[in-house]
Amino acid sequence: MNKLFVFLCVIGLFTSCRKEALDNYYGRPENLGPPIYQTLESKGNFKSLLAVIDISGYKKTLSASGYWTFFAPNDAAFQKYFTENNTSLDRIDSVTARKIVTYCLVYNAYQTDHIADYQSSSQPQGWVPNSAYKRRTAYYDGFYTETLPNGGKRVQVSSNRNAAYVFGDNNNKHIPYFYSTYMAARGITEADYKYFFPNATYNGFNVVDAQVVNRNILAENGVIHEIDRVVLPLPSLENQLAGNTQYSLFKRILERFMVAYVSNTDLNARYRLLTGKPDSVFVKFYNSLLAYSPNNENFLKIQDNDAQSDGYSLFAPNNTSLYKYLNDVVLEYFKSSPDAPLSDAQIDALVNTLPPGIISDLLNAHMFQTTVWPSKFASTNNYLNEPARFSSTGDIIQKQFCSNGVFYGTNKVQATNVFSTVYARAYLDPKNYSIMTLLLNQSLRIAITNPGLKYTIFMMPDAALNAAGYAYNSTTNTFTYTVNGTTTTTGVREMLTRILLLSVVPTPNNELNDLSGSGIIETYNGEYIRWNNNTVSSGGTVESNTILNVVGSKNYVNGKVYYLGNNGIITYPQKTLPQQIAVNAATATSPYYNFYRYLVSSSIYNANTQDLTGLTLGANYTVFIPTNEAIVQAVKDGVLPGNVATGVPNFTPTSTVEKDNVARFIYYHFLTGITIAPDGKKSPNGTAQPTLLKNANGDVVNINIFNQPNNLRVQDSYGRTATVLSPNNSSYFPATSNYLGTRTLFHQINNYLKYIY
Repeated sequence: MNKLFVFLCVIGLFTSCRKEALDNYYGRPENLGPPIYQTLESKGNFKSLLAVIDISGYKKTLSASGYWTFFAPNDAAFQKYFTENNTSLDRIDSVTARKIVTYCLVYNAYQTDHIADYQSSSQPQGWVPNSAYKRRTAYYDGFYTETLPNGGKRVQVSSNRNAAYVFGDNNNKHIPYFYSTYMAARGITEADYKYFFPNATYNGFNVVDAQVVNRNILAENGVIHEIDRVVLPLPSLENQLAGNTQYSLFKRILERFMVAYVSNTDLNARYRLLTGKPDSVFVKFYNSLLAYSPNNENFLKIQDNDAQSDGYSLFAPNNTSLYKYLNDVVLEYFKSSPDAPLSDAQIDALVNTLPPGIISDLLNAHMFQTTVWPSKFASTNNYLNEPARFSSTGDIIQKQFCSNGVFYGTNKVQATNVFSTVYARAYLDPKNYSIMTLLLNQSLRIAITNPGLKYTIFMMPDAALNAAGYAYNSTTNTFTYTVNGTTTTTGVREMLTRILLLSVVPTPNNELNDLSGSGIIETYNGEYIRWNNNTVSSGGTVESNTILNVVGSKNYVNGKVYYLGNNGIITYPQKTLPQQIAVNAATATSPYYNFYRYLVSSSIYNANTQDLTGLTLGANYTVFIPTNEAIVQAVKDGVLPGNVATGVPNFTPTSTVEKDNVARFIYYHFLTGITIAPDGKKSPNGTAQPTLLKNANGDVVNINIFNQPNNLRVQDSYGRTATVLSPNNSSYFPATSNYLGTRTLFHQINNYLKYIY
């Protein structure tokens, strides 16, 4: 019995010690206060707030378990509120009380050690330091009723995703705060804060326009931060836009073209359960073409909490500036007379005829998928990847921090690139340039809408393309080409794209701003065009003996567009290189005659196709054609077959050796893979370039190119030099150099080139 008694005593002592250890570890912390409601009671300076909590019906919530952050306005804050709003505590109804309480009630408890951190759901990030300035609150608008133009009513809810809706998500509003570590990490200063809240005092921890005057008050169910002003729910960007009639035109365009209302069965059932009313409930959706939905409180929702770290920005132009911009720019080619100002009614009517892409670009130019801080206008891009082109001091007439972003009312329109660059001429005139716009969108839109890159464009009207046999079938989304009554779709897109690329010229130094002189220039796809006294020629127009007269032009921020007369378009040639050489080789006195006669009699010429073997389809070439006199000298030097005494060529040699010599001679005068004009741009300092000729070992034989403006020289394997003769610019079809071929330039040189085989 004694042993049993001792054993039981030891067990009891051990159990008692164990319980004490467990109580110490798992017990309620001594520094943990009572629940939020009771903690506020104990402080003594939250009497008005406690009364408002009672009115709101949230006493039980704040007295029970939970995990909240509460931005609690003190009695002095309420006194300011009563004075500023000419009201009193006994005049606050339950709706207002609910707004005050729930908008300051934040999900999850955040002390200042994490208040500025973003809760990332991706692993292993977790807390991302100093990356958050908002938190989700308990407040949401839920069902609301909108009055329709006909006087009827419609019960609605806002979309809670961009262009989408998820049932069960209440679209809770977020509350912004401004903590010193976040501000410093983002390069944001007190001036950014005061821009929105000029009458507030910044102290390094502000909630909207209130200061946190006592932080990290611990309660059983969360954390309290005492603030010195009453904060009501901020409007959404949609609410803010709708609340001011000076932006009514922007709002009207936004809602007329980018909003849809869709009935939702689940919401119908919930609404009837809550209200007993039979009304149908509609979700207000914004089109997916937009950068975001202005009524969505959840930001991008790529991660669950991403609205903590960022929000949207909206720059809304006032009616005066938007009407003017529509009249002068967007609707310029929709008007019957370019110079006639439109009435408000006419603008409304014409806006209805705009393609959806133009509407969305106009709107998206003013929409940013990020917060644009006042000091960061120039470094923050909109949905179209363009900076905010506004002055924060001169162009902003209203600013408002909203629950899902920041709102700027402006006295000017964001001059988006698609409306101010050379791209705009076709894009804003779909009646006349629909095909050209389609082609530009497929390949060049990004390049030619960059205001930092300069271009010249020769316009391609639908009428001109149609006259040439080209058309677009919108039903089948195919381009067609009709010639001699036969219509095809095969390869037509590529044909039109080549015409387009011939019509777009990079001009970084404004090379084509004046076409009254003459010159040659490389187009976007590496082919060349020429101009002479306000006319333009390409390989195709030379081939068809067509003159393209320039009849007008228009300047844009990154270049110039030209209009061509007689429904003209810049075309590419169809003939082979030998056929193009033949144009200048018709008689013995023609400049290319001797070279051409050797070429067509050579073993590398195919009489059936009228082309040379060894050429690659789609490749670029430069052909250096010796003068007739230089060919005669080549005969005298024994390089080409003929009479070495007189220099009379033998165009039809019979020996294999002589035939091979002719073939090698011709190949050696063809540069392959590059087209070079005498403009000093390519190979300016003696660069070796490959020819079509390969030596006995199968290696490519090069020639050296020395290219200075208007001085193009060629050096052969023996160090001998030939100079490109000056183009004959007095004639529309030059007969010597810079002659335009199929991805080729033909140049007349004053000497022949001698190779080492």
